[in-house]
Amino acid sequence: MKEARVLVSVADKTGVVEFCRALEDQVAEFIASGGTAAVLRQAGLRVTPIEKLGAFPEMLDGRVKTLQPQIHGGILARRDEAHLAELRRLDIQPIDMVVVNLYPFEATVARTDVTWAEAMEQIDIGGVALMRAAAKNHASVTVVVDPADYPTVAAAWSRNRLDAAHRSQLALKAFRRTMAYDLAIAQYMESHAASGDGLPDHFSLALAKLEECRYGENPHQRGGFYGRQSDGLPFQQLQGKAMSFNNWLDLDGSWRSAHAFDEPTVSIVKHGNPCGIASGPDLARAYEQALASDPVSAFGGIIACNRVMDEAMAAQVVQTFVEVVAAPGFAEPALARLKRRKNVRVLMAADVPDSPYRMQSVWGGVLIQDQDRSRSDLDSAQWECATRKKPTSSQLASLRFAWNAARFIKSNAIVLVRDTATVGIGAGQMSRLDSVHLAVRKAGERVQGAVLASDAFFPFPDGIEEAARAGVVAVVQPGGSMRDRSVIQAADDLDLVMMFTGTRHFRH
Repeated sequence: MKEARVLVSVADKTGVVEFCRALEDQVAEFIASGGTAAVLRQAGLRVTPIEKLGAFPEMLDGRVKTLQPQIHGGILARRDEAHLAELRRLDIQPIDMVVVNLYPFEATVARTDVTWAEAMEQIDIGGVALMRAAAKNHASVTVVVDPADYPTVAAAWSRNRLDAAHRSQLALKAFRRTMAYDLAIAQYMESHAASGDGLPDHFSLALAKLEECRYGENPHQRGGFYGRQSDGLPFQQLQGKAMSFNNWLDLDGSWRSAHAFDEPTVSIVKHGNPCGIASGPDLARAYEQALASDPVSAFGGIIACNRVMDEAMAAQVVQTFVEVVAAPGFAEPALARLKRRKNVRVLMAADVPDSPYRMQSVWGGVLIQDQDRSRSDLDSAQWECATRKKPTSSQLASLRFAWNAARFIKSNAIVLVRDTATVGIGAGQMSRLDSVHLAVRKAGERVQGAVLASDAFFPFPDGIEEAARAGVVAVVQPGGSMRDRSVIQAADDLDLVMMFTGTRHFRH
């Protein structure tokens, strides 16, 4: 393939010199655009400047340089006699490989200080056209858009084994890249055009499989973690078996709930619901209290904390069986402790942005909503005390903690709290009264003097009557039921404190 001609035009020049050197013995001519040509020439490679091929020189500050018939004709021509004869008549030579990547639009718009003009200037035109042209004609042309593919492509090219199947995979990667690139541009422009009073009219996703799950929700199902290729996984796994579909789901709930609190906090999740959430002066105390909330359910649970995990917490964690431990970071002695349990998956958070939307697949489509990130209702100064009895300062602090925790528990959600730790949780029941029964049973004697949070209003007095009989002294709920008066009257009769927040936090 000594007669091969390779066009190189890359914004990200990582590895491009080494790649071209690996191809040099099989390539008759490297053709490169301005910045790329300078890098290759400096490395000692012989390069033909791209402007020598075109009928027009590079123009408009580089906006037009590869959009030339001499270039795209050489890429798009089929290798049959009719097309080759036409190329000879027009004095155009075929191009056999296109190595291209795009202006960093995604990285540019990720900057908080980026201007509209800067963003528009980073929209690549010629690079996308080169990708699509080479990918369309992949039967004859090799397109390379990812520096990660340089070693395998160079090795196959040198052995003359870059076959049709390999070229097809590279072409597919090129089309995926142009799709993701166009999507990023559209999303950026939509975000500027949006009025802020509704969801986008169009919602598109370009997600890559970032990790194969051990299995799906059940072993007979397949599962995978998908996200933006540029972001990568939200956690770095330091130890343990591959994550399962359910591990990821539970970790999401544990991580979000632990990080909803400002003080050192630990959340333990089992089957989609926290079974214990606690804040404390340090992580070890928080973990002790979270575990005490429901130690039976915590067996085999998913644990997350909102601070770098220290040895004191790790020493407690290894005393029972857990599936996953996640933290923003780990002290070395903590990691040493956790490594004694080789089956424990240890995950450290990566710097990956969260989506502003929550999505759920349903029959025939996808439901999309904003994430429930409302924090204004955590300000108890804005709550209404609906009862004659007013809360003490300690009761109010516990009610705030309980209300914050209830946002992460599936409806119908009832949370019993003492100080800043859950003592009983009733979740996912079809009746709010059943959730009260479950939370009270979980709490046992600890229900005495506890406060209660309900994610939605009480439709009847029966729920608070059951809670008061068990020993609950204060309740926080959204209010808004047609029977609020009867519920308030029951609370007054039972000498309870009841606060209304005005905000509901269903979670299905």
